[in-house]
Amino acid sequence: MDTGHHPKTKQYFQFSTDEVYQQLLVDPHVGLDKNEVAKRQEEYGKNVLTGQKKKSLFSIFFSQLNDALIYVLLAAVIVTVAMGEYTDGIIILIVILINAFLGMFQEIKASNAIAALQSMASPKALVRRSGEQFEVDSEDLVPGDLVFLDAGRYVPADLRLVETVNLKIDESALTGESVAVEKNAEEVYQDEDVAIADRVNMAYMTSLVTYGRGTGIVVSTGNKTEVGKIADFLKEDQQTKTPLEIRLAHLGKTLGKLAVGICVFIFVVSYFQGRDLTEMFLTSVSLAVASIPEGLAAIVAIVLSIGVTKMAKQKAIIKKLPAVETLGSVNIVCSDKTGTLTQNKMTVKELFTFADKLVDVDEEGKIQPEEKLLIEGMVLASDATLESDKQTGDPTEVALLMLADHWGINRKEIIENQPRIKELAFDSDRKMMSTLHEDQNGYKLYVKGAVDNLILKCNKVLEQGQQIPITDAHKTLISEAVDKMSAKALRTLALAYKEPSKNIAEDQFEEDLIFVGLVGMIDPPRQEVKDSIQLAKNAGIRTIMITGDHKQTAFAIAKELGIAENTDQAITGMELNALDTQKLANKIENYTVFARVSPENKVNIVKAFKEKGNIVSMTGDGVNDAPSLNAADIGVAMGITGTDVAKNASDMILADDNFSTIISAIEQGRNIYNNIKKSVVFLLASNVGEVMAMFTAIVAGMPVPLLATQLLWINLITDTLPAVALGMDPGDKAVMKDKPRSIKENFFSHGAGKRIILGGLLIGSLTIIAFIFGYYEHNYSVFDANIPEEVHAYSRTMAFLTIIACQLFYSLSFRNERKSILQVGLFSNLYLIGAIVLGFALQLLVLFIPVMRESFKLQLISVQDWGIILLFGLVPMLINELIKWIYRIRRRN
Repeated sequence: MDTGHHPKTKQYFQFSTDEVYQQLLVDPHVGLDKNEVAKRQEEYGKNVLTGQKKKSLFSIFFSQLNDALIYVLLAAVIVTVAMGEYTDGIIILIVILINAFLGMFQEIKASNAIAALQSMASPKALVRRSGEQFEVDSEDLVPGDLVFLDAGRYVPADLRLVETVNLKIDESALTGESVAVEKNAEEVYQDEDVAIADRVNMAYMTSLVTYGRGTGIVVSTGNKTEVGKIADFLKEDQQTKTPLEIRLAHLGKTLGKLAVGICVFIFVVSYFQGRDLTEMFLTSVSLAVASIPEGLAAIVAIVLSIGVTKMAKQKAIIKKLPAVETLGSVNIVCSDKTGTLTQNKMTVKELFTFADKLVDVDEEGKIQPEEKLLIEGMVLASDATLESDKQTGDPTEVALLMLADHWGINRKEIIENQPRIKELAFDSDRKMMSTLHEDQNGYKLYVKGAVDNLILKCNKVLEQGQQIPITDAHKTLISEAVDKMSAKALRTLALAYKEPSKNIAEDQFEEDLIFVGLVGMIDPPRQEVKDSIQLAKNAGIRTIMITGDHKQTAFAIAKELGIAENTDQAITGMELNALDTQKLANKIENYTVFARVSPENKVNIVKAFKEKGNIVSMTGDGVNDAPSLNAADIGVAMGITGTDVAKNASDMILADDNFSTIISAIEQGRNIYNNIKKSVVFLLASNVGEVMAMFTAIVAGMPVPLLATQLLWINLITDTLPAVALGMDPGDKAVMKDKPRSIKENFFSHGAGKRIILGGLLIGSLTIIAFIFGYYEHNYSVFDANIPEEVHAYSRTMAFLTIIACQLFYSLSFRNERKSILQVGLFSNLYLIGAIVLGFALQLLVLFIPVMRESFKLQLISVQDWGIILLFGLVPMLINELIKWIYRIRRRN
C-alpha cells in the first residue's frame, strides 16, 4: 500500500531537506503525532528484519534421508526383515540413523543469518513525536519519525539527515569503507546512481555514530532498508551443494542402479539355471548387499568430523562438515579488504616537514624540532582518547595519538602544559579544526585539516627552526609530498600554527598561519598476509580483493600484498554496473581488485567467477559481506572483528581473524578430501571383489561362496575399520604443491578407477580360488552334486577368511597413490595398524567362539590353510606396491 510517503521518481538523497519533510508529511518542529504513528505502523509494520520460517527438527531429520544411497539401504532393511534376518536389518537401520543424526546436528548448529541481522537491528532510538523528545524501541519507528543521533548510538533505521554537526558515522560493516564517513545534511545529488558509501546525506541502519551529532528523518524501515535488502538476498539465495555432496549423491545413485541391475540379472540367470526360488532370492539380496558400501555415509561423516576437530585447533571453525572438502578445491579466494587483509585501524606511515622533507615514521633517527611540533600539534588539536587498548574518537585522530606514542612523546605532559581554552570544531566547508592553548610563554593556536584548504591560510612556513615567508617553491615541495603520499594511497592531513600575543576571537583563528608539515596515513595490511597470498599463489589459488574503499587506496594495498601489478586489474562498482551478466563473466578473470562495490556487486562477482568453473571462497567480516558469503562455495567469516551476520552466513569462521589460517585450512581440506577418497576407493575395491566373487560363482553354476550374513559382516565391520583409519591418515605435507582439483574431478580420477577394478579382480579371484581349494582338499569338485554341508561350510570359511585378509592387507597400500608403504612410513598411521590387528582379532572371535561360528555357518580350518589364506591376503598389496614402484621408475626416467 502506498500513501504518498515515498517519492515516485527520485530517491531521498536527491531531495533537499524541505522536500523530504513534504514527501513524508511531517512537521520538523513537532514530529509525528500518536495517531499518525499508529496509522503508519499498521501500514509499514514493525521496523524489524523478517526472514524465512525456521525448519522443524522433524523436517531437518527427514531431509537427511532424502538420498539415493539411503533409499537403497532402506529397501535392504525391508527385504532383510521380510526374510526374517532381523539382526541384519537392525544393523543397516542403525547405520542410516547415525548418518541422519550427524547431518541434523550439523544443520541445527549452523545459525540463521536473518536472526543475526534481527538482533543487530534492535537499538533504542531518540525521537521527537508530538513536540516531545523521548526514547522508543527502534522496532516501533515508522517512515517520517524524527530521530536524533549522537556519538556511540547505532542508527536505528535508514535516515535522510536533515541536520549535522561534525557528524561522522562508521559504515564499514555495510559499505566496507575503512574510515568513518563525514556526513552533510545539505548535500543533494542529481545522479540517482550514487554509491551507498558516497551518500553523505544518508545514515543507514546498523551503522555507528562515532563523532558529532545529527538529526534524521526515517525514510525506510525493516526489510526496505539497505540492511533489509541484504536480508532478502540471504532469504532468496538457494544453498548450493558442495562438490563432495554432489559426488556422494552421484555415487549413491550409481551404486543403487548397479545393485538393482545385478539383482535382476542374477535373478534371471538363477531362474534359467533351475535354482531354488528361495536360494535365488537370497543370492540376489546378497549381491545387492555386496554392491553397496553400507558404511560409506557414516565413514565420510566420521572422517569429516575428525578433520573439523583438527581444524578447530588451528583456529578454523567449520559449521558444515562437507565444507571441509570444498576448501581443498578452492582456486579463488575473494577477500574483503578492511579488517581481513588490513588491520582495520588507521596508521601514520609518513610525515613531511621542511626539516627532513619526507620521512618514514618507522625509520630510526633523531627527531627534528619541526617534527616534534607537528606531532604535538596533532595531539593537541584532537578530541580522541587512547589509554592502553581502549580508544574513543575518530580513527584518524587515534592514529595521530599512536604516532606520538611511537615516537616517545609524552602526550599527558603536552596536554597538561598546554591546556585547551578555546576551539573551532571541524566542519565540511572549512575542512579544518582549530584549538587555542595557553602555555607558560603565552598562547599557541594549532590548526589541522585538508592540505589544500590549510595552505591558503598560511603566509609563513617553519623551516630549520625559522618562520619564513611562504614561497611558490615551498608550495611545490608540499604538493610533491602530497602526490608521493597519494601514490601510496596515503590519506594526508596538514598542520599549521601561530603564537598570538593574546586570547583571540574564533574568527581570527584561521588566518596568518605558519605551515608546519603534514602526515600520510593508511589502514595498513596485516603483516602475515603477504606471505599467505604467495603461498596461495604457489598452490594455484588466486586472491581477489573486494572492498568498499576507493580504487586508488584498494590498488595500493593490493599491489603491496602481491594481489595486483597494474591498475588495469582494478575496477569499481560503477564500472561493474555498466557490464551486463555475460560481459562480466567474460571479463571477470582480468580483474583482481574490485573497489567501491555494493553488496549486489559482491554477489555478482562471486557468481561470475563460479560461472567460469571456479570453486570460490569469500572472506569477510561485515553485514555487507553476508550475501556474497552465502553465494560463494565457501563463505569464511572473521571470528573477532566479524559481525554476527557474517558469521552466520558463512561456512567457516576464522577464530584468529588471520588470513594465513585460510591457507592452512585449504591444506587441511585437500588432505581431508584425499583421505575421504582413500576410504571410498578402498571400500569400492573391496566391494568389487565381493561382487566379482559372487557374480563369477553364480554365473559359473557354483554354490554361493559367501552368505548374506557374512557379506554384511565384511561390509559393516571389516571394511569399515580400515576405511575409517585411512580417513585419519596424517596427510601428505607436499599437498600444497599440487594445483586445486578440477570441479569435474570425481573419485575415479587419476587412476583410482583402475585401482578399484584391479583390486576388485585380484580380491575376487583369490576368494574364488580359496573357495574352490576348500572343496579340493575334501576331494570334491565345486560342481559335484550331493556335497555334504560341512564341506560347503569349510569352503565358505576359506573364502570368508581370504577376502578379509586381502582387504585388510590391501588397505596399507592405499595411504599414498605414488609413494610406497615404506616411504610413507609403515607405522606413521597407528590407527590403520590397529584397524588391521582388530580386524583379524574379530575374525578369530567369529571363528573360535562356538555361538558366533554357528551364526555365521563357519568351520575351523587347518594350520596349513591359515598359511594359504595369509599368503593370498598379501598378493593384492604386493602387486599394487609393484605397480607404484614401476610408476616411480618411469617418472624418474
